[in-house]
Amino acid sequence: MFKKIGPGVLVAAAFVGPGTIAMCTLAGARFGYALIWALAVSILATIVLQGMAGRIGVVTQSGLVDVVRQELKVPWMKKTVITVVLAAILIGNAAYEAGNIGGATLGLEQLVGHEWTKPYLPMLIGVFIFLLLWFSSYKILERIFVGLVGIMGASFIVCAIITQPSFTEIVKGMFVPSLPEGSLFTVIALVGTTVVPYNLFLHTSLVKEKWKSVGGIKEVKWDTIVSIALGGIVSLAILVTASAAPIADVNQVLDMAKGLEPLFGKMAVYFMSVGLLAAGVTSAITAPLAAAYVASSCFGWSGGMQDRRFKWTWAFVLFCGVVSLSFDIKPIEVIQFAQVANGLLLPIMAMLLLWVVNKRAVMGQFKNTMLQNAFGLAIVLFSIFLGIKSILKVVGVF
Repeated sequence: MFKKIGPGVLVAAAFVGPGTIAMCTLAGARFGYALIWALAVSILATIVLQGMAGRIGVVTQSGLVDVVRQELKVPWMKKTVITVVLAAILIGNAAYEAGNIGGATLGLEQLVGHEWTKPYLPMLIGVFIFLLLWFSSYKILERIFVGLVGIMGASFIVCAIITQPSFTEIVKGMFVPSLPEGSLFTVIALVGTTVVPYNLFLHTSLVKEKWKSVGGIKEVKWDTIVSIALGGIVSLAILVTASAAPIADVNQVLDMAKGLEPLFGKMAVYFMSVGLLAAGVTSAITAPLAAAYVASSCFGWSGGMQDRRFKWTWAFVLFCGVVSLSFDIKPIEVIQFAQVANGLLLPIMAMLLLWVVNKRAVMGQFKNTMLQNAFGLAIVLFSIFLGIKSILKVVGVF
């Protein structure tokens, strides 16, 4: 069974990063169990989109950008899409990498516990990730991620269990949707931080690394559903823990851990710190990796993970994150540009994804069913709403 686990774990690890942890913490602290349904919807949307991306990867044995580039016949449209993809993923992931490393650093600070070590921790984490990516193959990365996701999942689930949550309230929050006053932006943010555009490219590229023929189509489906559902359980555990944290103001996950400490001892902080460290490290690995895969497809590099150009691409993204965090640089214009580019990218790629998986010439017998198209269309419409919201927020209208 576990031999079938693969790229889906990396996708789950990518979306359960510091951003998702922060949003689940805020959702639980401010609205209790009421927004669990929004988290469930975001996980379902992720399974549908990533399922389509994974199917494209195993059937075509190509990256998502390669397939889109081949199928778009109008030159200006092809150039526009490639430009938006490159800008959003390469520049966006470089801008956001500081947040990933920052989450890992925050967790490590609590575990190390020495004030004099704090300035060096981002560099330490950056060096660890660099060495790991430079010398690892896909198979090694897969095993490492299975371990890290296991550690992260166990840490947060243990924290949820020790708070003794109400099972009845959890079920109610999942199946009886409600929208408490002031919760709309939190709902949008929960979905937006889980349905991540770069995961579509990452998943398609990684699937063809593991499965070399359409014979693996069932394993891809199983891997996607199980891995992302497990990621959803981890997110749910964070939200549930935050709902039970006995403090009035929870702004980030370690505030929640310190709130639990009087009731459950120092172990609450340790479990949270380990989970945050694992979540930050996994996202800090997948973001540069996704950027490198996208650049590789856009420029037609053929050497895979061992290509020097591939390696220098992810190294650039990683370097940007470490430098920004180490020297407290906040390139607000770059971040705003990345937000606009990603706001455009999600609906564009969702529409292109739905278009590609309905082309019999590309997918053959594995093209979408009517039910898959119904789910896909609903997600495309919602992704357009998310994209517009993201852009309007940047320009100060929303």
